[in-house]
Amino acid sequence: MNRIKVVSEVAELVPILRAVDSELKRDVFREVTAEWRTAKQIEEKYGQDGLDALRFFEKMKLVETKWQTGQTASPEKAYHAFYSSFHINATTPIQEISDVLYAAMMSEKDYAKIEGKIFDMIGSDGKFAGDVADALTVTQTMLKALVKRSLRLDFRGHRIMQFEE
Repeated sequence: MNRIKVVSEVAELVPILRAVDSELKRDVFREVTAEWRTAKQIEEKYGQDGLDALRFFEKMKLVETKWQTGQTASPEKAYHAFYSSFHINATTPIQEISDVLYAAMMSEKDYAKIEGKIFDMIGSDGKFAGDVADALTVTQTMLKALVKRSLRLDFRGHRIMQFEE
């Protein structure tokens, strides 16, 4: 089945860019694009980093999952790319695209600091995104891009929450 991901909001570019920001992620994404792969198969080939990549793809809704029985008696979770192509149609001011690209491409060290601040700020109950943006003195677009990049954060409506699998 051919599914097309339509990207009309500029912050939605972050998961796509981050899905292939390293050779390992690119290789894992290619594998799950070609055919269904279990977490065990990915771990055997790529180690824990491969499993982290799968978790990222799942959070970003870039892969679909199913339970399948294999060589073992117990079912295993398998992954496959959800979309066969992307259609990007977004018009945005320069400031917003620069915020999104900056958030997508900043170093892991710099990003970890910002992500940690947001994670601590929202606590276990979450927090209204506008309050977080004001506290960090960033634009709404920048905040959305930062949250889209995170494995620990997620949007629930207008609130930023801790991501739960």
